[in-house]
Amino acid sequence: MHIEQPPVNYARVTPQAERRGLLIVNTGDGKGKSTAAFGLALRAHGRGKAVKIYQFMKVPTARFGEHRMFEQLGISVEGLGDGFSWKSKDLAHSAQLARDGWQKAKAAILSGEFFLLVLDEITYPLIYGWLPLDDVLTTLRARPIDVHVCVTGRRCPPELIELADTVTEMTKIKHAFNAGIPAQRGIED
Repeated sequence: MHIEQPPVNYARVTPQAERRGLLIVNTGDGKGKSTAAFGLALRAHGRGKAVKIYQFMKVPTARFGEHRMFEQLGISVEGLGDGFSWKSKDLAHSAQLARDGWQKAKAAILSGEFFLLVLDEITYPLIYGWLPLDDVLTTLRARPIDVHVCVTGRRCPPELIELADTVTEMTKIKHAFNAGIPAQRGIED
């Protein structure tokens, strides 16, 4: 480990642009994309802001740890899918669920009713060709000026990355699953 000296000087940079809604992308093969988005949701909710979470791959009846906690806090989470593609019994049905879900998310984005919308795992229906990328990009460009959107998922399309204000790529260095350790309740769900 390299020891560093703590910084003692800080040059404050004063932003020149107006505050506005941000498009935030959490992508990459590492763990933490949804977790970071949920942290944003908690932060916004803690400030009294309206938050909505759409999960494009989770089933509407999902009851993972985050669902239980968000329910207690009064944060709306809506599952729009039928699970990941390898669990699907009908990919055409999965694609239709994604399209129907996108119409809900699109209406919420354009309504201006929410301070923050999380589009969790939306990159999968995009890269599978289930959702029209152009419509997603057009909607994100047309959203009200004070609406923040956070997008999560692996292999985010470059056009979405280009449009985004903030992009974080989670990089897997090491993962317990690769060592044969199964998913842990409360950590991965």
